[in-house]
Amino acid sequence: MTEQHLATLIRNVPDFPQPGIQFKDITTLLQDGAAFRETIELLRVRYADRNLDAIVGVESRGFILSAPLAYALGVGLVPVRKAGKLPSATYRVEYELEYGTNQLEIHRDALQRGARVLVVDDLLATGGTIGAAAALVEQLGGIVEEMAFLIELTFLKGREKLARYPLYSIIQY
Repeated sequence: MTEQHLATLIRNVPDFPQPGIQFKDITTLLQDGAAFRETIELLRVRYADRNLDAIVGVESRGFILSAPLAYALGVGLVPVRKAGKLPSATYRVEYELEYGTNQLEIHRDALQRGARVLVVDDLLATGGTIGAAAALVEQLGGIVEEMAFLIELTFLKGREKLARYPLYSIIQY
């Protein structure tokens, strides 16, 4: 299976969550067991020799990719969640979305200083969410080795905003 084939399994939903947004729905890819497995395998192969300490998954669709990847690599999973969802002491950062603002949190004890991490989300748009997740990792003293995505919306130029980080995306639109 190729990246081009995986791209054919992504459903485009116009005007969601608001008019003018073309939402890339990954559920159609996830429903195809072979395609989902191939997606995780592409990521596993890319990161197998990187000596990562953890995978940082960003709520919520980032969890879908980060959990099986962490399992496949034999490393821990660190969730970055929306404000108020984590039960212990956290660090919080506010960031801008394409259509508003939001806040993310990470547990204060989630990473040891110097931990090498891969930050994973389903989609890179403007870079606000993943940039906030990286800021939380760095606040804990972690090192963002790379950021990985299933989808990158290149026309929104999120890669440019995140230029100081290595970045990988399987599918580009």
